[in-house]
Parts: sequence; C-alpha cells; structure tokens
Amino acid sequence: MTNRIAVIDYQKCNPKKCNYECIKSCPRNRAGDECIKEREDDKPRIDENICIGCGICIKKCPFNAIKIVNLPEALKETPIHRFGENGFALYRLPIPVPGKVIGLLGSNGIGKSTSMKILSGRLKPNLGSAEETDWKKLSTLFRGNELQKYFEELNGDIKTVYKPQQVDEIPKVYPGEVGNIINDDRSREILKRLSVEYILNRKTKDLSGGELQRLAIAITLSKDADFYFIDEPSSYLDVKERIEVGKLIRELGKEKTVIVAEHDLATLDFMADQIHIFYGVSGVYGIVSKPRGIRVGINTFLNGYIKEDNVRMRPEPIIFEVIASSKRGESYTLLKFSEIQKQLEKFTLTTEPGEINIGEVLGVFGANALGKTTLAKIIAGEIKPDKGTIKPEVKISYKPQYIHTKFNGTVSELLVQNKNYNKYKNSIISPFGIESLFSSKVSDLSGGELQKVAISLCLMQDADLYLMDEPSAYLDV
Repeated sequence: MTNRIAVIDYQKCNPKKCNYECIKSCPRNRAGDECIKEREDDKPRIDENICIGCGICIKKCPFNAIKIVNLPEALKETPIHRFGENGFALYRLPIPVPGKVIGLLGSNGIGKSTSMKILSGRLKPNLGSAEETDWKKLSTLFRGNELQKYFEELNGDIKTVYKPQQVDEIPKVYPGEVGNIINDDRSREILKRLSVEYILNRKTKDLSGGELQRLAIAITLSKDADFYFIDEPSSYLDVKERIEVGKLIRELGKEKTVIVAEHDLATLDFMADQIHIFYGVSGVYGIVSKPRGIRVGINTFLNGYIKEDNVRMRPEPIIFEVIASSKRGESYTLLKFSEIQKQLEKFTLTTEPGEINIGEVLGVFGANALGKTTLAKIIAGEIKPDKGTIKPEVKISYKPQYIHTKFNGTVSELLVQNKNYNKYKNSIISPFGIESLFSSKVSDLSGGELQKVAISLCLMQDADLYLMDEPSAYLDV
C-alpha cells in the first residue's frame, strides 16, 4: 500500500504545449527509473510506488494539473473506489442506519456524491483497481460490520432512490410540463407542502432553481423505496423552504433510511440524527469518518481534528466571533436612501428609508422572490427606482446573484486584467485556492469555482461598498 497519492487533472494537462516538463524534471526519471512516463494516449502517468513526493513536477507543470499528497499514517486501507490511474480515490463508506437520517458533511470534491452513488447501486466500486468489483466481493470486504448485509441485499432485495445534486439538469431529461412527470397523489401533496403546486402546468425549462429543487425532492420522496439518498437538498432554497424540506426528510427518516449530503450546518443540525465527516484533499482523496451524533459531529468538523485517525483537517478550528459594533453617528454613514418603490411586472418592491454605514457587514434576509435582488440592483445602479433616491453616490463593487461571462480566456488571464491583482494575490486569491484554477478556461468552471472567482473579482475592486448577492451559493462550509 503506497503512502502517497498522485492525481493528474487530465482536463488541464496539455503535454503538447509544455513538452512533458513533469517527465523531464522528475529526479527519479533522471536516475533511470520510470516514475513519470507517457501513457498510450500521450498523457503522463505517475507511479505512486516510485514517487518520492519531492514536488518538483508540481512546480514545473505550467497548468497546475498535478497534485501529490501524503496519506495519513493511520490509513492502511484499500480504497473503495478510484477514478482511474492517478484519479480521485475514496476510502471507506457511510453506514446506512434503519430509521435514521444520516448526514454527510465535508468540502466539495471530497467524495460525498461518489459514496451515495455507490450505496444506491448507481456506481459499482473498483476497490482501487482498473476493473469493477462485484457486490459479493464488496460484502466480503465489510465482513463483520453493518455494510456486509447491505451489499449482500443491494443486488436484489432492497430498493434505493437517489436525488442528484445537479437539479438544473432536469429540463434536459424532462423538457415537457411538470404535470406529465408528477402523476401521483403523494408527489402532488409534497409539492403543495413545499408551496410549488402552481408549477404543474409549467414546463421544466421555465422553472427557477428553487422550483426545480423542490420538484426533484417531491419526486424522490414520493417513491416507494427502502433507502433514500438525497444530495444537497437545500441548494437554491431560502430559509423557510429549507425548514420545510428538513421536516419532510425527518418524517421519512422515522420509517425509512435516509442519507443526505448537506453544506448548510443549521439545516443539517435540524434534520439529521448522525453524521459522517468527509475529509482529505479536494479532488485527490476523501476519507469517511466513523458516525457521530449530530452535535458532536458538527463540533468535530468545526474543530477540524479527527481523533480516531489523528488527523487535523485544516490548520486551525473554525471559530465564530462576535464583534461589538462601534458607536455610530452621522460621520459613520456611507449612504442613505429614502422610501424606494419599484414595479416589475406584477411585483412591487417598497422599502422604508434606511442607511448603510462604514465599517459594518449588513445582511439582507428574507424568503425568495421578495425583492432582495431587486434592492441590490437598485443600490448597485443596475436598475432605477420608480420612486426614491440614494445619496450620496459612492463607488460600488457588485457581485450579482447569477454569474454569466462571455470571457473566452483562462482564469489567470481574467484576474491579471485587474490592476489590484498583485496587491490582493496573497489576501484574496490564495485563501480561495484559485491558483489551481489559473490554467482553466473561465467557461469550463463549475458553479462553485465560478463563484469563488466572481467574489475575488468583486473584492479586488477599489470601492466604498462591496455588494454581494448570495455569495455562498454553490460553496461548501
């Protein structure tokens, strides 16, 4: 068993442009070994048994395509699944518990969705080899614990249902009217509880993200199954909607087994009985911790130390500090606005007079479709109010709710256009981990990656007011 794992992002890797810098720079190669060599498709591969983890190839790669990480000393196990040679590896699996809601908590790209696909039977694991294994071999691997019987029955006696993370894919699979998909009383009842029964006569392509999410949840929870796997149910939902979804999942969990991956700690605390923490290195490997009670598990995650493996997940704990506001007066006011009104088709926004002060973080809170984004656009100057004024005029850096870009270049090419790039490289770019995206095309970024780039660009501007609409969308804890 190797004590390190090497991953190559083959979407970023482009040996035709770098002329195999990784192969030429590797000290083991220069000593006569074949630590890094070409594959049949002309891409490089790294032999983890020969690699000494010097990191030279990582620095030499101009596309940030290589990651080499030492595994925890306590981990002497075979991976449950690995996505090919030099691909992401998942170690261990969560344990389904009858009559319980089991939460999965961890950063993006660390194996939560992969584990749910394996447990739901949608992905056959390979135990780190080039070929799929069979369920019988998998049940043997887990001899003596709860997963042995589960995998023995997965191939026949138990039914599973899985709600995927990407609900925005629904219109591609079901382009017609919602009423053609929802054809049973249970689904309609759930839609009513989630306050979206009005979508039955609409086409899926016309639904918002929150409406698609609630549609996916209604379809999933209405199925008759033994095990339910629900991936990120709170995405696109406001607080009220998250609570109602949490209630539905808790009710289901009293009779069935539910496993749910969730980033919102408050929602997870409300609906789960136990949690598994996923830790490791995003995009490289993920490890599943033993189950913990919900409060103990969340506190362990925030503390960042996994006791049984003697592993610290991050350099320091996540601590929530309460900072007292300074005494405010007229001199602290940045801008003031009078009563504002704006008519948008059938919707009318009306605000009371207010002010925004220097040195404070002001939160705008409320359910979806009540005008938060409209107010943000008015303050940012993107739309004009029908009534009311905002004075004085100040310089505003605005990150919109929905991020769209026509930029055809790489992340690095986009960021260096900002005059403050070098000034904020260490304080904004590095903490977000954006260096690893430098060679990626902006058009190829995932939702979370694009969100981090957009927030960085917003904060790098010279401005008096930084205005961000839903900055946590697509991001993990």
